[in-house]
Amino acid sequence: MQVKVKAYAKINLMLDIINRRTDGYHDLFMIMQSVGIYDTVTVTENRSKAISLSCDAEGIPLDESNIAWKAAQAFFDFTKKKNKGIHIDIVKRIPHAAGLAGGSADGAAVITALNRLYKTDLGESELCAIGVKIGADVPFCLTGGTLLAQGIGDKLSRVKPLRRCYIVLAKPDFSVNTGYAYNQFDLYGKVHTPDKLGMLQAVQSRDLNAVCEKMENVFEQFIEVPKRIEIKETMKNNNAVGYCMSGSGPTVFGIFADKESAQNAASALSPIVKDVLVCSPVSSGCKIIE
Repeated sequence: MQVKVKAYAKINLMLDIINRRTDGYHDLFMIMQSVGIYDTVTVTENRSKAISLSCDAEGIPLDESNIAWKAAQAFFDFTKKKNKGIHIDIVKRIPHAAGLAGGSADGAAVITALNRLYKTDLGESELCAIGVKIGADVPFCLTGGTLLAQGIGDKLSRVKPLRRCYIVLAKPDFSVNTGYAYNQFDLYGKVHTPDKLGMLQAVQSRDLNAVCEKMENVFEQFIEVPKRIEIKETMKNNNAVGYCMSGSGPTVFGIFADKESAQNAASALSPIVKDVLVCSPVSSGCKIIE
């Protein structure tokens, strides 16, 4: 038997680092949004008594260092189910190391698939309890939609869904190490604190213009991303309502009210960056393909 899952990417409409915790993690305030770019994760039962991985993209680890592998092991540890053998196949569409939670989405998809395969009927809170053990973004990727994430990303609260719009993702050919990004915060702190209350009010009123006006990511204060200014200028010149960096980068996203403007922006960005994608908000983090 096998289960196939769409694992959706995410963007951060707002990301603020509150402080560094005594356990080394950071308390965060994030407004997160699932978007319609997804990896396809297929989990198939076999009799190997092991976890194996395959992926169509180069540079993706296929061993226990992969979040998808860790997710499977965490599922078996949590449920006490015996692993008779599973194979995880990942078809990548979410750019790797992009600040779009591609790895976390794959991990969430594995947990979702195993919950179906093993008929464990775990609820959202139990699934998230497994997910947080392997990554701070995994609980969001299991739940998805539009959420306020606090703590290390594990405390999730529903907010009003983002209005229908079009989102352009532009990833420069550059990687940001997340650990390094947080270390920069620890060393230098932040110059400006985002208007969290203003963003919550904008989200709850479903005012797209206000949401875009309040979008901010503190990582942009101390992480340099090549071509970021040029990307934002191009989006602005093509009628973007707003733009911001996602996660610790390097992907910059723009929000557009109409599809034509989004497609024009994507065309204008293609000579500047390698990975350019057009999508829209979606209401879930994982979706089983029946």
